[in-house]
Amino acid sequence: MNKARPPAIGGDAAAELLESLTAIVIRAGEAILAVDRSVMKVDGKTDGSPVTEADLAADTLIAEGLAQIAPEIPSLSEERVRSAELPFENSFFLIDPLDGTKEFVAGRDEFTVNLALVTHGIPLLGIVSAPALGLIWRGIVGRGAERLTLQGGKPLVEPIATRRCPPRGEPWTVAVSRSHGDARTEAFIAERPSAIRSVLGSAVKFGRVAEGKVDIYPRLSPVSEWDVGAGHAVIVAAGGKITDSKGAPLRFGAGREDFIVPEFIAWGDPAEAP
Repeated sequence: MNKARPPAIGGDAAAELLESLTAIVIRAGEAILAVDRSVMKVDGKTDGSPVTEADLAADTLIAEGLAQIAPEIPSLSEERVRSAELPFENSFFLIDPLDGTKEFVAGRDEFTVNLALVTHGIPLLGIVSAPALGLIWRGIVGRGAERLTLQGGKPLVEPIATRRCPPRGEPWTVAVSRSHGDARTEAFIAERPSAIRSVLGSAVKFGRVAEGKVDIYPRLSPVSEWDVGAGHAVIVAAGGKITDSKGAPLRFGAGREDFIVPEFIAWGDPAEAP
């Protein structure tokens, strides 16, 4: 018997899922914060990246939550990538249950839970939660983006938008990674004088572009799809654009080797993109 193909989720259905997905991400963040970093066990993956009990706890909560609210939609998670069944047709969830594990292990607050809904290879909905900062950036392409500030009671919800990039030669703000530098990214920054560096961890960089505090976030070295999908949707929903270095769009779930994105540039101002 042929396995049923998953549905293709559009904007209306994505909007109906947004609050439930946000609640799942919040619970995953709470599970991460409940882990005592001073005594937790840190293991190494085959690629050399760390994984902790917090990664696994968050992934379990997300998997259980998605199975309850959208069992017909497949998932691709960093922590369950070996069970992924290709190709991902129509729609799928793309998940990094704890992005910035190095930041988390080091005791810093810039780690995130990333969840995207991808349709036909393009991120449609994205949620980036920074639980230790009490912030969530989320958006649906074509329907806008917003930032949630978690305050114990009802979250403060504010619409957000990217900003126009200053003319060349004037000061501009670039998001750079605290843990992952590379020569090509440095060369890109050097080509645009007067850069003000905003050193950040994890997908927080996408959130800062989406809310208009950072102009451009370049990453011209390989990164995994689950590191990018949610932020991609949030930035595009907020009015920005994400391309490769030549201006071509990114595609997700197509089965490229190890689900690697070779490079990307997140532009707050789409007019700046090639």
